[in-house]
Amino acid sequence: MGERDLGREPCPDRIVEDLGGAFGMGCVGGFIWHFVKGARNSTRGEVLSTALFSAKSRAPVLGGNFAVWGGTFSSFDCTLQYLRQKEDHWNAIASGALTGGVLALRGGWRVASRNAVVGGVLLAIIEGVSAIILRKAANSPRDQMLQQLKMEQEMKEREQRRKETTDAASAGGSG
Repeated sequence: MGERDLGREPCPDRIVEDLGGAFGMGCVGGFIWHFVKGARNSTRGEVLSTALFSAKSRAPVLGGNFAVWGGTFSSFDCTLQYLRQKEDHWNAIASGALTGGVLALRGGWRVASRNAVVGGVLLAIIEGVSAIILRKAANSPRDQMLQQLKMEQEMKEREQRRKETTDAASAGGSG
């Protein structure tokens, strides 16, 4: 099925994992966002209590919205992975487009198609940037081979020095 990302769960479990992760990110980000918003919109003297009330009441809502998006995205990603028998960037891009379209379907076909394009473009940008970063961070096969040869040479030199000191110690001790 191609190269599987070993840092992630297999597909049925991935949906639940991504759903929970998205909920957590939405709650944390929502808490910070609504805390600041509540603090800015509060009356003097009640900044902390208003900020906490706003954050506590609105953060789970944003977390739930993130969870819906993450769960839908992962469901489409796993479905496309199963149908195509490949795990590549195109699955994520198509999943973003499908997720954007499905979640906006209540607004009609025009809104859904617009959000599908936005979802696909956003995921294409994310996947493109991650591919560029991965390519820059990873060594080329030539660099890997040169690094391996250098390490082998250093190991041989260390072994030779160790052998020489052992020989010199045994020659000095017997004479």
